[in-house]
Amino acid sequence: MMNMLEQILAANKQFVANLMIKSMDVSSGSGKLPSRELAIFTCMDTRLVEFLEPAMGISRGQAKVIKNAGNTITGPFEATIRSLVIGIFELGVKEIMVIGHLDCGVATTDSKKLIQKMLARGISADAIKMIEKELEQWIDHFHHPLENVEEAVLKIRSNPLIPKDVPVHGLMFNPHTGDLSIVVNGYGHTRD
Repeated sequence: MMNMLEQILAANKQFVANLMIKSMDVSSGSGKLPSRELAIFTCMDTRLVEFLEPAMGISRGQAKVIKNAGNTITGPFEATIRSLVIGIFELGVKEIMVIGHLDCGVATTDSKKLIQKMLARGISADAIKMIEKELEQWIDHFHHPLENVEEAVLKIRSNPLIPKDVPVHGLMFNPHTGDLSIVVNGYGHTRD
């Protein structure tokens, strides 16, 4: 039986072998610059893969997509903000969409349960102590995906590294139906 890496590599070989250059030019529209000048910040939930972008009318090469657990922002220059800064100043991003989703698994997680699972898998108590407060602030704070989207939009919009002229929108996605709804319309907000 093949392990996961072998399965992925076998699937890739089959994909490349079956790729028809006439019907899918892999270089057109898929450069490093997002052709729609858009960055999407969303959750890593597997139900969004190959579902969220098509539901938005977004194709390969049109947007920068940044994902993490619960689409949360924990600090003023954490990975999401760093990615947005590069997207804006180096890759031509002119708008940002924060997209949360219904039925998010992070909303039902708590730090104490997570820590117990980590300890059971051999993570040392000393290592956990180094991140325990951050886990509590992140995991125990996230219980309402809609409020999280509002908070993420506010953190991005108010970050001094994000230009005032970049609209930051907040949307909620239904991973069962594909429906999007507006939480924050970034065109109606300006930063002071």
